[in-house]
Amino acid sequence: MKNPATLPRRHLLTGSAAALSALGLAAWTRGAHAQTEPAAAAKPLPAYAGWKNPGSLIVHSSSTLETRRGAFGTGVVTPSSQLYIRNNLPAPDAAIVADRDAWSVSIEGVKAPRALTLAELRTLGIETVTTVLQCSGNGRGFFPSKPSGTPWTVGAAGCVVWSGVPLRNVVAALGGLAGGAAYLTGTGGEKLPEGVDPLTVVVERSVPIKALDDAILAWEMNGEPMPLAHGGPLRLIVPGYQGVNNIKYVKRVVFGAEQSQARIMSHGYRMSPPGTKAGPDQPSVWEMTTKSWINGPLPEQGTLKAGLVQVHGVAFGGTRGIKGVDVSVDGGKTWQAAQLIGPDLGRFAWRQFVLPVRLAAGSHALLSRATDTAGNVQPEQREENLGGYNNTSWRDHGVTVVVA
Repeated sequence: MKNPATLPRRHLLTGSAAALSALGLAAWTRGAHAQTEPAAAAKPLPAYAGWKNPGSLIVHSSSTLETRRGAFGTGVVTPSSQLYIRNNLPAPDAAIVADRDAWSVSIEGVKAPRALTLAELRTLGIETVTTVLQCSGNGRGFFPSKPSGTPWTVGAAGCVVWSGVPLRNVVAALGGLAGGAAYLTGTGGEKLPEGVDPLTVVVERSVPIKALDDAILAWEMNGEPMPLAHGGPLRLIVPGYQGVNNIKYVKRVVFGAEQSQARIMSHGYRMSPPGTKAGPDQPSVWEMTTKSWINGPLPEQGTLKAGLVQVHGVAFGGTRGIKGVDVSVDGGKTWQAAQLIGPDLGRFAWRQFVLPVRLAAGSHALLSRATDTAGNVQPEQREENLGGYNNTSWRDHGVTVVVA
């Protein structure tokens, strides 16, 4: 089979719809790119993620697990055991992590293109970067229009420490870019269903070539070998970009003049206005922007005792650091500057914030509003779009608590 990025665009093969349906992927044929959440019910963890903490997660489906808002705590790094999962295809067989060093990735669009094993990549350098990993549909559950896809609230995100080789080191070792590169394209190594056009299902995403400056091929997550559930043995990490661009089980990296023709790129994850059809002429879901939300106190903790309360949460700026966070306890009528706490792990990580306030008896709408280092302020309203992507609305992300 030819590599998906080089295949011409064509129609689905005979029987493709049935094959997609068998894998629970029929939404691709309708232009929807996230699985719809089943009826709310307690579900067991899928086998490949059975090591995670079930009490910290909401299981929407076998490929969509959300971190509970109350599980984030006040530490900067999200424990692997409670980090969300969003897979566009079923996870590969666990055999791929049995001999991690044998995994190989093809590097193309360089002067000396070749495949490199993970063992060879380890010799080219090591870099550690802490980034926010966030599904682009995080916050979709707040859209009144109820877009197709998992209705995430805040839990399709986490702050993760990655270790691996800088992709720029790999390019240098292979003679540099061949020229004319406008995009960096990563291809996942999931097994594709038979009987379908590979372009309709392959996880292959292109990002602007500027991302090469910070991208790494990561083999560790939070100090441990990359778990299968999160893309092990090797994952392409593109700091500051939405999660779908951070390719799991990366098997191929191409530097070229054009974006991938895969449907997940050409029609998936596009900022399409409501009532339209997604297409390559609409903005792609790439860099994250300024966002924050409150993780405590929360309504599920029950009625609070009147008096001093520590309002806390997280804030991040995509490719920029956070300058400050304001908190409102009266639904946005007035704001107070919160304190950034904990270590600053770099511009791609999130910051924890806290504001001590005294709350009297009654109902209180708690909101947070972040500002990044470039002066960009988190907006009050979401940008309405077909897929429910990129919701950064401070109004949507607030919580209401009752004090007695």
